[in-house]
Amino acid sequence: MTVRNFWVVVLGVFWFSLSWACQEARTTVPSHIHIQGDSVMIVVHETSTYDARYSTKRGVDEAVRFAKSKRIPVIYLVDESPEKFYFMEDCNPDYWVSSAGGEISFDLSADHLYIVGGHLEACMSASLHDILYQWAKRAPKNHTVTYFMDAIYSNGKLVEPSDKFYRSFNRFLSIVSYGRPGGEHWPKLSLLETMGVIRDESLQLDYLKKVLPRWDTTFPASYRIELQLDQSVKKVLRPASGWFPPTVLFHFVDSALKFAETSPL
Repeated sequence: MTVRNFWVVVLGVFWFSLSWACQEARTTVPSHIHIQGDSVMIVVHETSTYDARYSTKRGVDEAVRFAKSKRIPVIYLVDESPEKFYFMEDCNPDYWVSSAGGEISFDLSADHLYIVGGHLEACMSASLHDILYQWAKRAPKNHTVTYFMDAIYSNGKLVEPSDKFYRSFNRFLSIVSYGRPGGEHWPKLSLLETMGVIRDESLQLDYLKKVLPRWDTTFPASYRIELQLDQSVKKVLRPASGWFPPTVLFHFVDSALKFAETSPL
């Protein structure tokens, strides 16, 4: 065997092993999940079954890298999608958890949630509603949900014909999915790409309000609710009485790379 052929074989085996690195993943029984610390990252259904464009691939890899650099526990939610379609680079989260629809079947004590992966309007929404419900049942305190927008995929279900950016959104989606079949596989954008289509910050904030989980029916009026886009001024969605009311902040960040540079844990 020539030296050249030897390295071709070695590299082939290397890339094959990478592509199958997550094949031995084993899910954890929900009752055995124990999170240490005040923060946690949940990665929801990061699979090409739903994001065939891999539009969130780099975003989720950077998000997980960020979490591990800060020693934030990482949980992967997986469904019945073929294992070969899951495309996270890191195959060693703290836990793999079976979750067919994004439901959270384990107790989550952390007050700061980093959320990535997942279908914004479907499985991720289910995850967030379950987590907010857990928070609302506990003693009042501050909570934060941080979204890394380049690691979240969406089909634009909540983009309406009355939106000023409606035509631009559909035009862009038709370009990136040109020649691809419809359904749940190809017609997806990352949430950050959607922000790029909208561009105007006031319209971006209006859209983000629509994609939030139902905080209004989950938290009592004693909670203050805030929305923040990157490092912009926090927008109060609902005030609360008192000097320091318990507050829920929904924080949307372009990317974990940007967050790591500007907002140390």
